[in-house]
This record gives sequence, C-alpha cells and structure tokens, in this order.
Amino acid sequence: MITPLRNAYYLSLPVVFGAVLSNKMAARLSDVTPVHWATPVVLAVAVFIIYTLDRLLDIQKSGYTQTPRHQFHQHYEPLLWRVLLGAAVLGIVLAFFLPKSVVKFGIVLGGVCAAYVAAVYRLPERHPALLLKEPLVAILYSVGVWGSVWVQRPETNGIEIAQFFMFLGIAFQNLLLFAVMENREQPQRPAFSLATELGLERSDTVLRWLTFLVIATGLTLCFLTEDRFAQRSAIMLAIMSLTLYGIQRYPAYFLKHERYRWLGDAVFWFPALVL
Repeated sequence: MITPLRNAYYLSLPVVFGAVLSNKMAARLSDVTPVHWATPVVLAVAVFIIYTLDRLLDIQKSGYTQTPRHQFHQHYEPLLWRVLLGAAVLGIVLAFFLPKSVVKFGIVLGGVCAAYVAAVYRLPERHPALLLKEPLVAILYSVGVWGSVWVQRPETNGIEIAQFFMFLGIAFQNLLLFAVMENREQPQRPAFSLATELGLERSDTVLRWLTFLVIATGLTLCFLTEDRFAQRSAIMLAIMSLTLYGIQRYPAYFLKHERYRWLGDAVFWFPALVL
C-alpha cells in the first residue's frame, strides 16, 4: 500500500534529511566560521537530484532489477522528471547565495557526480567497473557532506579529519550492507555488486572490520580531545556503525518488510541527537 511515508522512503528523502543532519554535525565540530545558511539546502537538493536521477536512469535499461523503489519511479516517471527539473532550477538559484568557495567546490563535485551517473548508465549491466559503485558513492556522499563545510573554513584539524573517515566508513558500511541484504532477498537472482563479487562470507568479514575500526577510532578520539562536542559526535558515529552491525547480525528479522532499509537509512538521522 502506498502511503506518504513510503513515498518519502522511495524518494530517498530519509537519505536527503540524513545528509543535512550530518552536514550540521560536521559544521558544529568547529565554530571558526559560521556555515552559510544555503549550504545544507543546496546539499539536500543535490543529494535528491543524484539519487532520483540514478533511479530514473536505471529504469531506462532493459532487464533492470524490479525493486519496489524502481517500480515507484517507473509509475511516476513523467512527474519525477518535472520535479527533478524544478529541483535543478532551485539549486541553481540558491547557488548565487553561496560563498564562492562553496560554488567552486560544488562545480567540481557536481562534475564528478555527473560523470559517475553517466558512466553507470552507459556501462553494460555486469561491467567490472560497476563493482566500484559502493565505495565511489560512499566517497562522493561523504565528501559532499563534509567538504561543503571545510571549504568555508581557514583550516581543519586532525579530529575533524578522523571523524570524516569514520563517516566515510559508515557510508560504505551502509551501502555494502544493503548490497548483502539485497542478495539475501533474491538468492536466485543476485544483483551484480561488490557484495556478489566478494561473496556473503567475505562481505560479512569486511563489514565486521569496518564496525571495529569505526568504533575503535571513536573511542580513541574521546581520549585525544577535550572538546565535548567532538567527543559526543565521535560516540554518535560509533553508535551509527554499531547499529548497522546489528542489522548485519540479525538479517532474518531485518529482511522482513525491508526493515534494514528503513533503519539503515535512519542511522544518518542519529546526528540530530547531538546537535
């Protein structure tokens, strides 16, 4: 049954909102320069455009995986293309209010994202380069969230950089976990992904190590800094990773009704608890 909540989920709005909250957490790690008000808005618009465009291009391919999310985009395709155009116009208008450093950063990152989406659309279904999708998306997402803040500051410190890599690890953990869970959903027809290439056992090992490294880094940072907010954000990032590990640990429960997607995307809302 289609509901407003499920529509928001299919439109990746939880991911968009999570990017904004994570961006605000990154901004609070340093109060050197106030972050421009338009930065999180443009970030939200950009994330929405990339995720929606990726789905709309997916359904143009023959033999694409018929997930409920893709079926939603196929059903509302004409409307979504218009919404996408409106979002692009809004993003361009808001860009005029941004500092020059953010505009330059956005142009470079936007060009990389456009090249990535175009490459994914043009590559054959099982091209080896598609195995890089999870790490590349994690990098682009993390750089967009943190880089849009850093370019507005005269400098960054080691604590911020360490927490960026924690966030990057969580983003990759989230995407690899989703690929693993999708393969568990359809074992007879696994989607071509890094999880398929590694196999479920090795993917589980990678995910466990990611959890360990993120948590260990978070606990270490708590002893290396006296900044209370930096300590809280480090602990929150560790909790985000631990939550994803919980999904991995109990796959049967979280596969029901796509619970893994709801909670897996919702972990990026956790920064709201420390803001």
